[in-house]
Amino acid sequence: MLTQITDFLNIGGPALWVIAGLSVVTLALILWKLWRLSRLGAWRRGATETAVDLWQRGRHDAALSGLQSRTGLRARVARTAMQAARTMPSDDARDETARVARGALMDAGSGLRALDLIATIAPLVGLLGTVLGMIDAFQALQDSGARADPSALAGGIWEALLTTAAGMAVAIPASMALSWFDSINDRLAHDFDDLATRILTHGKTDGKKD
Repeated sequence: MLTQITDFLNIGGPALWVIAGLSVVTLALILWKLWRLSRLGAWRRGATETAVDLWQRGRHDAALSGLQSRTGLRARVARTAMQAARTMPSDDARDETARVARGALMDAGSGLRALDLIATIAPLVGLLGTVLGMIDAFQALQDSGARADPSALAGGIWEALLTTAAGMAVAIPASMALSWFDSINDRLAHDFDDLATRILTHGKTDGKKD
């Protein structure tokens, strides 16, 4: 099996080997992003929503207590907003919450530049391999002169086109994954803004306390 894979990659030359490496990196990045987003709680919002509801009803101590052991991104931003609302002026509380929210978004977006780079360069590497392969094929055609074998030329052309197809095969899933991860970041940004607004507008005005 390994020999067959090696022989296949050798057909496309160095460009196909590079694309194969990019495919491995792409898969590793996607799996790592899924694991990291899961660890960061990108899809968990229940506990944070419960705490914010308590905060809006004036039960500030209970709200903060419910977030103390939470490590998710939404919980981090909500906890910061609650603590800032209690201890800082309104404008400073908003600035501090925005600072923490930006850091949380940076954490959620880590690795996306690498995926974007792969989605961009994989087709270009494939195209480069195709151009180099076509040059070799036409050089062989020129050297053979009148004795040119059409089947040999066709074989050289399809081998050259193989790298373009491989580059697209890597770029397409990388682009799809990048778009999906971007949509998760957009959702997180919206949720951070919504949580901060709901918390800070009820910061110190509610009468009922724990």
